[in-house]
Amino acid sequence: MAKKSKKQQSGGTPATVALAAAGVTYTVHAYEHDPSHPSYGEEAAEAMGVSPERVFKTLVADVDGALTVAVVPVAGQLDLKALAAAVRGKRAAMADPALAERTTGYVRGGISPLGQRKRLPTVLDASASDHATICVSAGRRGLEVELSPEALAELTEAVLAPIGRA
Repeated sequence: MAKKSKKQQSGGTPATVALAAAGVTYTVHAYEHDPSHPSYGEEAAEAMGVSPERVFKTLVADVDGALTVAVVPVAGQLDLKALAAAVRGKRAAMADPALAERTTGYVRGGISPLGQRKRLPTVLDASASDHATICVSAGRRGLEVELSPEALAELTEAVLAPIGRA
């Protein structure tokens, strides 16, 4: 019998490989992605039967010329002013999607805060600490990873700040 590589054992995305390498406890949730669904995050919450407040989306913004990752609940939106303030910046805008994909190594709708091609400053919405575990993209559409918000913050060196709004 062929032995599976660490990459195959962990699900094969850079995010799950990073989690396995760090020895973090996590659970992978796979579901059939529907390309016609209007929201990747809401689709994930529905497919997994998890409250949208516990499923977080990964967004890439430009803060004063520097790409920055924002991780916020799919149930709300990113407050760009709050994101800029969290990283001591002045102005934030959503990053060009193609640039976000090239920089992180992931496709839109599958961008994970973990295992990115280039490590970017990361801000995790403070509401994450209200939950024992949260779900974030595992690096592709239809694949989520569930882990503690503390583990996510530690692995991404994230700042916790109130950057989400309902």
